[in-house]
Amino acid sequence: MTASFQRALARVNPIVFTGVAGLAGFLAYFSVYAFRKPFTAATFEAVPGWHFALDYKIALVLAQVVGYALSKLIGVKLISEISPARRGAAILALIGAAWLAMVAFAVVPAPWNVACLFFNGLPLGMIWGLVFGYMEGRRVSEALGAILCASFILSSGVVKSIGTWLVHAVHVSPFWMPAAAGALFMPLLAGSVWVLSQLPPPDARDEAERVRRAPMTGAQRLAFLRTYAPGLVLLVLAYLLLTAFRDFRDNFAAEIWTALGYGGEAGIFSATELPVAVIALGAMAAVITVRDNRRALMVVHGLVVAGFALLGLSTLAWQAHLISSLAWMILAGAGLYTAYTPFNAVLFDRLIAFSGQVATAGFLIYVADASGYLGSVALLIWRNFGAVKMNWLQFFVLSAYVTSIVGVAATALAAIYFGRRVRAPNASVASRVGP
Repeated sequence: MTASFQRALARVNPIVFTGVAGLAGFLAYFSVYAFRKPFTAATFEAVPGWHFALDYKIALVLAQVVGYALSKLIGVKLISEISPARRGAAILALIGAAWLAMVAFAVVPAPWNVACLFFNGLPLGMIWGLVFGYMEGRRVSEALGAILCASFILSSGVVKSIGTWLVHAVHVSPFWMPAAAGALFMPLLAGSVWVLSQLPPPDARDEAERVRRAPMTGAQRLAFLRTYAPGLVLLVLAYLLLTAFRDFRDNFAAEIWTALGYGGEAGIFSATELPVAVIALGAMAAVITVRDNRRALMVVHGLVVAGFALLGLSTLAWQAHLISSLAWMILAGAGLYTAYTPFNAVLFDRLIAFSGQVATAGFLIYVADASGYLGSVALLIWRNFGAVKMNWLQFFVLSAYVTSIVGVAATALAAIYFGRRVRAPNASVASRVGP
């Protein structure tokens, strides 16, 4: 059955293939969030055994983010070198380890259970690169990437809603709630990973337009970074800001919504993320219509700049009382993810296609991610110790402005650099787009 299903996928219409592959990737990474984010739906106030200056929930988020950041550093090597045949087993093994860490979080008392969040984040950080490995290097990669990115936009709100429901309706302890939420998604995860493992590799036409994707050695990774260092540094700076802001918005959504007057409404998390996904991903998927890789790279940079600008302008409009709090959160989220999602899919995929060098987009994604989550850690530490006079909402507003202004500048400069850049001398002619 496995072989016949794989042969059938290799022969189907590209639209059908995109639907099957995209849905499998969406469901796989959607399920991953059930092992990562449900705990953020709880506020964890007055936790027995916690007597430290650092807020307990901030400590939990920091522990998970540190594990996640370390995972991204490991992933720079692992994701760029792993063979396609081992991806599926690696995903399931890593998710299993993350779930066991959440079980330990429920069993081990505070303050010692904070360490369990570190061991939860450590395996989870490598999942995105493993899943995206099935999507990159194809003529339909923009559509697949958009569908895949929809998973982390929508899933974060949905799993927080499920977490809130488990605590308030089913009366599950806030400490057992994360493990319970993960268990609910285990069958869906296993089924979607099986479908991903059956996807045929990119064909000859895919390789002609988007360059062959293959594991990279350490020397190849270093050479690529040196070739495009100025532009990559600017993009990583922009992504660092996006990751830090996105993580803060994601991890402390309960506190921000409470400050805006929506506390205790479980459905608010998922209801507001649907329009965010439609706006952000509709724009990104449209890049598939641009076949020339240099032009597409510039279009993607333009999308990122527009996203940064929307984040800042919507915040300004809300402070001027021109839009409601609900409209602001939707528009700010749309701006954030319009800028954020291209980094996780089309931007680096198109950069490799433009370069003409045999490589893997997962490598560049993990270089950016490793830096981004270090920025997330720095932001959380500053929030707890350096901005003590600010409440959650004030800190969110300030972060939105800083992210918007610096992000627009950094991305615009990167666009200028890549717009003037010629392909590397050793670039393969294989990536030239056909008629």
